[in-house]
Amino acid sequence: MREPREIIKRPLITEKSSAIKDIGWYIFAVDGKANKKEIKDSVERLFKVKVDKVRTLILTGKNVKRFGRISGRRSPLKKAYVKLKEGKIEFFEGV
Repeated sequence: MREPREIIKRPLITEKSSAIKDIGWYIFAVDGKANKKEIKDSVERLFKVKVDKVRTLILTGKNVKRFGRISGRRSPLKKAYVKLKEGKIEFFEGV
């Protein structure tokens, strides 16, 4: 099994993730090849909480335009929405 830090890349802190955090959902950027079981085990081991559900989605990379011309490409991203049974995850301790 891979290390949890290889599977969970980073938490995604946005307005939407802050709003749904109150009902127990957290959003993470994960490895593109990770499955739901690996994501669940990694979150439980990293944050010492119990996970109820995991939902995943893949955002495809898109071309980015600047001043009417294509100047680059956004990288693809796999997101995981994780609902906790019990416990809480603190990303910013003491804030």
